[in-house]
Amino acid sequence: MLSRRFQQYGPDAKRSTFQLTTTGIAFIVLLVVMGAVSHGHYLPALPLAVPAAGLLVRLFIIQHDCGHGSFYKSRASNDFLGRALSVLTLTPYSSWSQGHGIHHASTGNLDRRGRGDVETWTVAEYLAAGRLKRVLYRLYRNPFVMVGLGAPINFIVLQRLPLYHGFSDSKCRSSIVSLDLALLAAFGLACAVFGVLPVLGMYLPVMVIASWIGNWLFYVQHQFENTHWERDGHWNFHEAAMSGSSYFKLPPLLQWFSGNIGLHHVHHLCSRVPNYHLQACLDAAPELQRVAKIITLRQSLGCWRLALWDERQRLLVGFRDLEPRAA
Repeated sequence: MLSRRFQQYGPDAKRSTFQLTTTGIAFIVLLVVMGAVSHGHYLPALPLAVPAAGLLVRLFIIQHDCGHGSFYKSRASNDFLGRALSVLTLTPYSSWSQGHGIHHASTGNLDRRGRGDVETWTVAEYLAAGRLKRVLYRLYRNPFVMVGLGAPINFIVLQRLPLYHGFSDSKCRSSIVSLDLALLAAFGLACAVFGVLPVLGMYLPVMVIASWIGNWLFYVQHQFENTHWERDGHWNFHEAAMSGSSYFKLPPLLQWFSGNIGLHHVHHLCSRVPNYHLQACLDAAPELQRVAKIITLRQSLGCWRLALWDERQRLLVGFRDLEPRAA
């Protein structure tokens, strides 16, 4: 089994600490430079928000690895670091990790949709829905709504609230409330020292751009034409990992900023492999490159027209593909 072969690529404390230190220092330095450049005029500092957002995405990937227990061998170390990074990513560690774990355990399962993934309807469900529900679903799947508005609202606003599962689950609720209090303390102190406008004017653009990047990455990882969906009785973990997760082949610099998460089929196959070992795993298993659903940066643009799973054709299709049937 490939997952067994990957066991040798476990956490390396020195490499993990080096990645955390270099990424964290670079991120803080960029924030300081942005503050020094702005002097109350934020336009000159905005170009720096782009690389800063890239570093924040990389820090999010480290937090993500902590949730999988793959960044350090010690669970306590992973949890401590994950919670600390959540103050920067604005993402409640325990709540998000729990939902993400459900995503890994059910991705591609048509009968277990609803948490930790992009909401996806089947063609039959869409055609059977009322007009209002169709309009709302089409609006939700619009990239300008999902990425442009939805991603920042989700990270900045919605994750501050114990909604849905977070309301009923005490661990999730505690994670969300604890982070909210930590954010009040951290950003409250920063605003008291430097002022509200300088702090928010510097950090919010970074957070917004990072949320756009993160949402784009997450979408392309599973939403592509020949992805994989099965009903519960036929669902298989390894098949879902290999066929339902893409190999988002990015240029080296973007792969570095995104913490190799584009090698998503490898990650889903063995989530205990830290991000910095994913490329080595792919290189050591040529069969993963042959079966991978490779998507380039340019091809990822076409993924946004896909919104419905056609169980008959076993393809993800767009709304326009349904016009003859809808008529």
